[in-house]
Amino acid sequence: MIKVSDIAKKKVVELMTDEGYDASQDFVRVGVKSGGCSGLSYELKFDKEKQEEDKVFEHNGIKIIVDKKSFLYLIGTTLEYSGGLNGTGFVFNNPNANRTCGCGESFSL
Repeated sequence: MIKVSDIAKKKVVELMTDEGYDASQDFVRVGVKSGGCSGLSYELKFDKEKQEEDKVFEHNGIKIIVDKKSFLYLIGTTLEYSGGLNGTGFVFNNPNANRTCGCGESFSL
């Protein structure tokens, strides 16, 4: 299960609308890829279609899809949104990450 905080939900809906997506029907695709200063980095984009191997979750009114490979790295993660002095953007609060980089965009297990 991947969760979405209230603040992240508000920003997701806003961005989806701005980009021509419908938050009540379309998905937030979350994934993990090799790279970043800690070994793995997060991916976040919007998608209108679910693939056969995707896992689907809905939390706080947001539909989330995760590919099968990325799911193992993201179990229990909460998608947050930060608007603080260190910059704005989405933050992955991942309990599986043993080490994260300073910017929070990459991690290792």
